[in-house]
Amino acid sequence: MRFRKIPEDLECGIVITMKVIGSKWKPCILDAIHQGNRRPSQIQRSIPGAPARVIEMQLKELEQFGIVSKKVFPGKLLRTDYSITETGRTLIPLIKAIEQWGDENRQILQMHPDYKLHHTNSIRQGEVAACVR
Repeated sequence: MRFRKIPEDLECGIVITMKVIGSKWKPCILDAIHQGNRRPSQIQRSIPGAPARVIEMQLKELEQFGIVSKKVFPGKLLRTDYSITETGRTLIPLIKAIEQWGDENRQILQMHPDYKLHHTNSIRQGEVAACVR
C-alpha cells in the first residue's frame, strides 16, 4: 500500500473532483459514454491516441467511484457495456463546461511555441468521437 507524503485535503471539493475525474482521459471517457459509445472498443475508437490499457484502468477507477456502471452480458462471446450512473450524470455539465472553455480559448494553446495541432480521422464511420470534434 502506498502512503502519500503530503496528505490530501478531502475537505476541498476541487481535490475530490480532481481525484475522481482528474486524468488525461477520464473526462473524454465520460463524454464518449454520454454520446452513446458504451462498449470498450467503441470508447477506445472514439478517443484516438488513448491507449486501450489506460482506458481500461480509468474505466475501472470510474466504476469504483460509482461514476459509471459496468454490465457484462454472458454468452459465447462476452459483451460489456458501460453506462453513466446518476452520480456520473452530475459531472456531464462540468465536462461540457470544460469543453466549452477549451473551444473558446483554443488560441491560448495554439499560440504556444511547442503546440502542434493534430487532426485525426481514425474514427470509424457511424461512431461519435469523444474529445475530438
